[in-house]
Amino acid sequence: MTLDDMRQRAVVVIDPLAALAERSGTSPNQLSLLSLFFAIGGSVFYYISAGQNVMLYAAALMILLNAAFDAVDGALARRTGKAEPRGDFLDHVIDRYADMLILTGIILAGYVSLEVGIFAVMGVLLTSYIGTQAQALGIGRFYGGIMGRADRLTLIILATLANAFYSKEIAGFEILGWTVILITVASHITALQRIGHVWKKL
Repeated sequence: MTLDDMRQRAVVVIDPLAALAERSGTSPNQLSLLSLFFAIGGSVFYYISAGQNVMLYAAALMILLNAAFDAVDGALARRTGKAEPRGDFLDHVIDRYADMLILTGIILAGYVSLEVGIFAVMGVLLTSYIGTQAQALGIGRFYGGIMGRADRLTLIILATLANAFYSKEIAGFEILGWTVILITVASHITALQRIGHVWKKL
């Protein structure tokens, strides 16, 4: 079970935040755009964190806020009856931009080589693409596999905080570097799992 499988259990936290956003008059699309803003902030903080470890705390906060606003926008849309195709499309597009921004910031900061970073980006994009392609083929959005987006963001946040606390290399990489390597492997495995699932359904 991945964290994406536990979405229904997260409503105890998400729904009160959605209610607060509704009272403030914020729209779901505004929340989606704010989540992108936090992803951009996280990417910048990662990029400048080389030699300035304190920036990693700011990066972790940005990614946490990105994840929170991304979760609340859909809940707000359902709560206010504003769930519609444009909002869903915008949410998916922003999620992909956010994923790439976060990874790019980590990669360009030098926590992993560019070669490893390219494979990480490939794995994350393929995982997301196959999940949405299942929906496009009419068999429903599929979040399965060993690492979904929620797992990836949670792992990145924890690794960022750990790296800020302990920045020395372990067998050639800092904690964030090893985390990107883990995400690379897990994302490609997840992509293969999703390919198998969709293939069977078809």
